[in-house]
Amino acid sequence: MTAVRRTLVAIGALAIAVGAGLGAYGIYRTHQFRDIQGSSSVEFTTTQAPAPAPAEGVAWPRYGFDLAGTRAAGYSLRPPFRRVWTFNDNPTLLEFPPAVAYGKLFLPTWDGRLLALDAHTGRLLWRRHSGRCGWGTPVVWKQLVINTYIGRACASPIPGTDGEVVAYRQRTGAVRWRFHLGPCESSPLVARGLVYVGDWHGHVYALDVRTGKPRWVFHTDGAVKGSASYAGGAVYIGSYDGHVYKLNARTGKRIWRASAQNRLGGRGWFYSTPAIAFGRVYIGGTDSKVYSYGARSGKLRWSYATGGYVYASPAIWREVVLVGSYDHTFYAFDAATGRVRWRFHANGPISGSASVVDGIVYFSTLRRRTYGLDARTGRPLWIYPDGEYTPVVADSHRLYVVGYRRVFAFVQRSAS
Repeated sequence: MTAVRRTLVAIGALAIAVGAGLGAYGIYRTHQFRDIQGSSSVEFTTTQAPAPAPAEGVAWPRYGFDLAGTRAAGYSLRPPFRRVWTFNDNPTLLEFPPAVAYGKLFLPTWDGRLLALDAHTGRLLWRRHSGRCGWGTPVVWKQLVINTYIGRACASPIPGTDGEVVAYRQRTGAVRWRFHLGPCESSPLVARGLVYVGDWHGHVYALDVRTGKPRWVFHTDGAVKGSASYAGGAVYIGSYDGHVYKLNARTGKRIWRASAQNRLGGRGWFYSTPAIAFGRVYIGGTDSKVYSYGARSGKLRWSYATGGYVYASPAIWREVVLVGSYDHTFYAFDAATGRVRWRFHANGPISGSASVVDGIVYFSTLRRRTYGLDARTGRPLWIYPDGEYTPVVADSHRLYVVGYRRVFAFVQRSAS
């Protein structure tokens, strides 16, 4: 073979390789970035009954605020704010926010302590050491505070196999019951007398809220690290097997299983907790996507690719879906179609979930800044130099901001 011919063959081979590479990249983009546009006329309703209000004395009962996980409360609290107390007595990370009830904050710490703080003063009322790591928010049900624990090796990639669900008496912190399961970072949900949690072994449990005894267990094909939401007699939860599940809340029978979109390298996983509204299920995925599924059918109704992981759980305000991404951007989507109504570029990756109080959506970044934006327009109304994950809960008197290691209580500046 002559030198010229060898050169031509080499050029041809290179062209084929480049073409194959471009084709593979095209397939990757087709699967990774293909967005599905939704419709307000398909499995979308604005006439559904509102989520039940929290019980008397219970201001913020669980991780997603209400049973449906909408993360939106109507308390009348707007900036400018005045700080009234700071809780400093904590040497470790605060990844998840407290539940608020009966004039107390029930605050979980990363190293597995559960603290009860006086909501008016921030004073520590009682403290319980679990001996495990705590990576979720407790739920308040009547006179019980129920919390989950993941294991004993907090800094390990696999923090043991000895997870636990513990029910405490809210007045004293005395233990009412315990249930052992796999590593558990699922914030518990209580609906109709049952406690719903998941574990890293792929189980979804329903426990009797009074005794902790299991009523049923459902198995997925991947770790269950997020939390459940409830609507219309069904429990919705995501799994690391790339699916979202709708289960009969009373029996645990699977009603449907919805999938993340296929892409090069496999499907994304679901750490995000679903929010249920308008006959839809809204959830974020590790494949950068925000998804909307029909709550009745489980069919994909819209999807949108951000530029990074979506670990955060969506908040729902009016007909807007509010969620942040690791791409440093906070998004507001039309709940029916998935169209971006507005976006806000923050100072760092967004991992934690947002909360909406009085029409203001609050979120934090991994660079320790908390933003409060007008949920209608995205205009910044308030910024605070602390916070890392889910930053805000509230009651009718105070806004509570969860910093990296501290908790701050604010009132409106005009309030006494």
